[in-house]
Amino acid sequence: MQAKLSRRAMTRRGAGVGLVALALLGAGLPAAAAGDERPDPSRFYRQHVTWGACEAGLPEDLQCGKVTVPLDYARPRGGTLELALARYRATGPSRGSVLLNFGGPGGSGVTALATDGKEFMDLTNGYDVVSFDPRGVGRSSPVSCGAGADPATSDTAGALDLRDPKAALERWRKVSTACTRHSGPVLPHIGTVDAARDMDVIRQALGDRKLNYLGFSYGSRLGAVYAAQFPGKVGRVALDGVDTLTEPLAEQGRVAAEGQQTALDDFLRWCVQDVACPFGQDRRQAGGQVLQLVRSLDANPVLTGSGGRLSGQDLVGAIGQALYSRQMWPSLERAVTSLIEDGDTRAIEVFSSGGVARPSGRRTQRHDGRLADPAEVPTDNLSAAMMAVNCADDPDRPSARQITADLGRLRAEYQEASPVFGTYRLTELLMCFGRPKGTDYIREKVKDVGTAKMLLVGTRGDPATPYRWTEETAKRLGPSAVVLDNKGDGHTGYGSSKCVHRKVNDFLLYGSLPSSGSSCPADPATQAGG
Repeated sequence: MQAKLSRRAMTRRGAGVGLVALALLGAGLPAAAAGDERPDPSRFYRQHVTWGACEAGLPEDLQCGKVTVPLDYARPRGGTLELALARYRATGPSRGSVLLNFGGPGGSGVTALATDGKEFMDLTNGYDVVSFDPRGVGRSSPVSCGAGADPATSDTAGALDLRDPKAALERWRKVSTACTRHSGPVLPHIGTVDAARDMDVIRQALGDRKLNYLGFSYGSRLGAVYAAQFPGKVGRVALDGVDTLTEPLAEQGRVAAEGQQTALDDFLRWCVQDVACPFGQDRRQAGGQVLQLVRSLDANPVLTGSGGRLSGQDLVGAIGQALYSRQMWPSLERAVTSLIEDGDTRAIEVFSSGGVARPSGRRTQRHDGRLADPAEVPTDNLSAAMMAVNCADDPDRPSARQITADLGRLRAEYQEASPVFGTYRLTELLMCFGRPKGTDYIREKVKDVGTAKMLLVGTRGDPATPYRWTEETAKRLGPSAVVLDNKGDGHTGYGSSKCVHRKVNDFLLYGSLPSSGSSCPADPATQAGG
């Protein structure tokens, strides 16, 4: 699940060519011992980040750098990847770095830090504030499913009739094949287990003895996996909007649909009080107006300025992004009004792309492991990376027969959870069909971690990561987990609750932990328009 802080397989021949190119990148690293076939990644731990100016358009005080990691940790003498980093330097004496992950999976940490850096300036009182593009994301060997196979567009999610399971599964099989073809050698080595190992290489390259970390939403999963892999390297770790470690994708999707429907209901209660609300002033009719708009766009998608099409399911995805924070409600209201009254899709497209305006074109991707130019990042990278990571983390692979047998029941359950979001979320459930089985490491091994104390923040009104996931994950992690109960609404608490912001900062900067089970009251400042 991606946090919103702002106001906000492969053909053997192709794989071989890519790996040869990747192997050439290891020239800048210390050489591996001749004849040593053991999976020893120690040479990657002898790096130091060289910081410099970022590309034009990013804040002048933001610095950028990179680290090199093995493509495959089981064969670290093989190909390598470069990971993009960005940081704001500490304003005074520094105790090292705090590493941020903003969620997703699939969100660019470099872009998010550049956009939302002001949220973290307090932390520069003691740290360099650092984020990164995980493997497969942003500039770090971005994955893609190719033009016309974006899982977030009407060509897939919006066009599928889930009452025809055979057609739906065939479409997703084609998507899987397209993703393999367009993503290059990184795709078989994407996922949270590898990303957590990358974070340990980053920790060493930053010069830190232990990892200080702030992870939002999916970033909490990444932090928990790191803690299980490297318990002795855990410094001060805070996880906000805590993800589940155990629930299957089918249950995650139903919970997400239910939470988003609740958030939509809250938004509509607020919206109808404004004479400019595009859904009218009658709350009882507003929900029907939303559903009517979605169905109309699914039947007749509208053209976008970039030559694409905006379907009802694209709109559903955009609304879901906007509902992560009450502070984005006014922008959502204006975006839907522009769509209805003027056919202007631009504001809705910004929401559907995760808060970043998408370029109009697509350049040829490189698969050589070097950092991608910003203009080379595929337009579907966010959704393609989200799909790739979630599938890599999920060990369940029901057969076509099982999916066909279950789809009718699941469809009814998802529609009951949300008439607006049910179809969208159920379509996402099919995303791993045709892909290799994912790891069982997270479900089986990430528990009783035995680390230093970690702070877990759960928000009662979170539409994406329900509060019970915080409690379940804390219990699973064991005595190391300390829970902070945020009584507010919205996805994650750090960017919307002054109390949460203060308590997380106090822990990261000074090691001051709240007692487990303590709470933060709802912050009136998080109310839309407030």
